[in-house]
Amino acid sequence: MERTFQKLVPTRDDSWVTVDVYGDGPGLLMVPGVMSDAGGWRHVARAMTAWPSVSILNRRGRTPSGPLGDDYSLRTEVDDLAAVLEQIGEPRAIFGWSYGGLIALLLASERPVGHVIAYEPVAPGFGAAALPSLRTADDLGDWDRSVEIVNRDVSGFSAEHVELLRSDPVAWATLRQLSEPLYAELRALSQADIPGSLGSHAGLVDLIIGEDNLDRAPYGTSFEQIRRRLPDADVHRLPGQGHLAHVDAPAALGRMLDLLVRS
Repeated sequence: MERTFQKLVPTRDDSWVTVDVYGDGPGLLMVPGVMSDAGGWRHVARAMTAWPSVSILNRRGRTPSGPLGDDYSLRTEVDDLAAVLEQIGEPRAIFGWSYGGLIALLLASERPVGHVIAYEPVAPGFGAAALPSLRTADDLGDWDRSVEIVNRDVSGFSAEHVELLRSDPVAWATLRQLSEPLYAELRALSQADIPGSLGSHAGLVDLIIGEDNLDRAPYGTSFEQIRRRLPDADVHRLPGQGHLAHVDAPAALGRMLDLLVRS
């Protein structure tokens, strides 16, 4: 499936977001998380065959979408997602990854959503211990340091993993750019509350966890906080994968999402 067009959606605070659309007709709407953008999910979209279309939200703070804005919070993200639905129509399902998974579930706390699929949605407080160092890096515009912090102190990856990323100048430049809204996003997450109604207006909820993260901090333990709030959700394990399945195994993730199409 190839991208057919990109749509610009005005938001309620004079910013904007863009949506990359693959295929045609009501299908799957994807909401990426932090350190990710619509382009980073293109390989997953191209691997999928069971959905009539795949639309990928490029959240604010990512080119060519607009700025975060001075009053940025998770409320901003939920309102942006609602604005996208008003513009493109109701999809058959909303898929969110990590921070995007929480955004999708929060939307489904407030309005009917037919089907929510969330890959390792993070809970409020995730990454909060790194906020002081991220704030310093943000104040200095030191995006190299921001990338190091999110990989080492938030995600728990090794120093060798970071150096491998740094060895690819193009990939590292992309990560630097994606880290610019990172401090504001994790600060917003630290200030958020999970409502008792989380996901309550979703007709169906499917949760996905990478098998490598089962019962492991930080992603598996954060996932478990969300899972406990959603006792009726179906839980699926993606074999041999962790949090970055869209990078490491886009075809495998695409196949799993294809299997979650509901009539």
